Amino acid sequence: MESSRIFSIIRNFLFSKGNREFLIFLFFLALSGIFWLGMALNEDYEREVAVPLRILNMPKEIMLTSDETDTVKMTVRDKGIVILAYLYGKGIKPIDINFKLYDRGNGTGMVSGAELQKLATRNFVSSTKITGSSTGKYEFFYNTGARKRVPVRWSGRVIPENLYFISHVEYWPDSVTVFASEEKLDSIKTVYTEQLNYVNFRDTLTVECKMRKTEGVKIIPDRIKVGFYTDVLTEESIDGIPVQGINMPEGKVLRTFPAKVSVRFVTGASVYRTLKASDFTVVANYNELMENPSEKCTIYLQQMPNGISKAQLLTKQVDYLIEEPPTTTQQ
Repeated sequence: MESSRIFSIIRNFLFSKGNREFLIFLFFLALSGIFWLGMALNEDYEREVAVPLRILNMPKEIMLTSDETDTVKMTVRDKGIVILAYLYGKGIKPIDINFKLYDRGNGTGMVSGAELQKLATRNFVSSTKITGSSTGKYEFFYNTGARKRVPVRWSGRVIPENLYFISHVEYWPDSVTVFASEEKLDSIKTVYTEQLNYVNFRDTLTVECKMRKTEGVKIIPDRIKVGFYTDVLTEESIDGIPVQGINMPEGKVLRTFPAKVSVRFVTGASVYRTLKASDFTVVANYNELMENPSEKCTIYLQQMPNGISKAQLLTKQVDYLIEEPPTTTQQ
């Protein structure tokens, strides 16, 4: 009884004079939309579509150093409904490239733009016309197993928050195997990640990233993890660093006053706890003293440990004395 009453209310609402006119309007609006869509899809359109490539029939001893699957961009013309199927349907079947037909025998293979279009024609419906290609010729690269192991390094923009800095970086793995021609292998000393972009972090940052692609080079693995370890910046100093003379003639000794100096620098709190005076080397150059005699000698920070920056001596010049042991005469 209750359901009959609800149905009656809905029927009266829908078929009242005002609502009935509105429903008729919606019906004809939908009908006109369908009619317009049908006309639009029946028009000819030109669009650029991605056509996959696939290299087949490679000998077992061959290692492709370019991608085994790739894509080329082609401009096609057909009815709108066909273009929609290419763009949003199941896609276009790959162009199969027979390795043996297009191998040039020098570590490369090449398919001309005209040949690509000819091969691609089989993968489109008969009504589709290929009007152009933005790719031109297609080249692939291979070798017979020449390889070497090289270290990896990150590239890009990785900046922690203010008062923090990257104390050290770790890689997993820290090196990769590179396959390429002998000529290219000789020139590859390091491979880099794709551009990274991370800012304003303070805790350890671990990212998984791809290796940067280079034409004719295959990298295994092509993805690695990079860990950026942060530390709090602090300005500190180390005292008691002895001044050493360099380029001293045999038998001569340089004495400075003071004999030991201090250095100020910026580093991470954890790094500072491991530092000692012997990690730094401060020198005075005997040759410089002879070329420019003076009452004071200039001293230099010659060596300092990794992980510190903005290092400077608190004393730049010191008094000095060059001693030469007295010669002994035989009786």
